[in-house]
Amino acid sequence: MTSIAVCPGSFDPITFGHLDIITRGAKVFDQIYVVVLNNSSKKPLFSVEERIQLIRESTKDIPNVVVDSFQGLLVDYAKSVKASAIIRGLRAVSDFEYEMQITSMNRVLEEDIETFFIMTNNQYSFLSSSIVKEVAKYGGNISELVPHPVKNALKEKYTSKE
Repeated sequence: MTSIAVCPGSFDPITFGHLDIITRGAKVFDQIYVVVLNNSSKKPLFSVEERIQLIRESTKDIPNVVVDSFQGLLVDYAKSVKASAIIRGLRAVSDFEYEMQITSMNRVLEEDIETFFIMTNNQYSFLSSSIVKEVAKYGGNISELVPHPVKNALKEKYTSKE
């Protein structure tokens, strides 16, 4: 039996913190679907298609990763790919309360899908896509925060807006 997990997020853009969670999850599960959430309440810098491409480039060396996108309920997507698990990364205690609410609701909707929390590596505990975008916007060095393709894409986005 193949173990399949879904690792959802907005990934706007993907960071080394995200990659840490994805890489570690890929060691536990046979297949990981990294799925871009199309959240209508957020105004992303990158389109869904751009985010998918950046994730594909950033995870190309992880053979058991599939990159996709979804709209709607995460548990419905998970069922559609026959996933038995959802992987969520936690940076700090402040993430836990929100994640616990989401996990509890997902359990109500689909009790057969388990959520696994992975604590991020300490070196990425401060890292968020929002912080990366802010630093990149003002020309700061983001080399240790994001993969090279993301660094280039951010530079292109912010230089084209000037």
